Amino acid sequence: MKNKMTDLRDHLFATLEALQDPDKPMEIERAKAIADVAKVLVDSAKVEVAFIVAMDGDVETSGFIESKKPLTSLPVATRQ
Repeated sequence: MKNKMTDLRDHLFATLEALQDPDKPMEIERAKAIADVAKVLVDSAKVEVAFIVAMDGDVETSGFIESKKPLTSLPVATRQ
């Protein structure tokens, strides 16, 4: 998968910077649209995490949420 949660964070910070640009600020409606899409992506990541926890880490992820450790090696409290 090409896009990760870290990419979303980068896009959101770029949006924030564009809103603060004194010479050519981003339109509020465009920023709101970006925020709405970001919310949907974060909500889908929450569902992915909940599924991983429900399966006790015994799943292959979509790759949307990156982890350097195998999910099964993480303590249950960390995975929630």
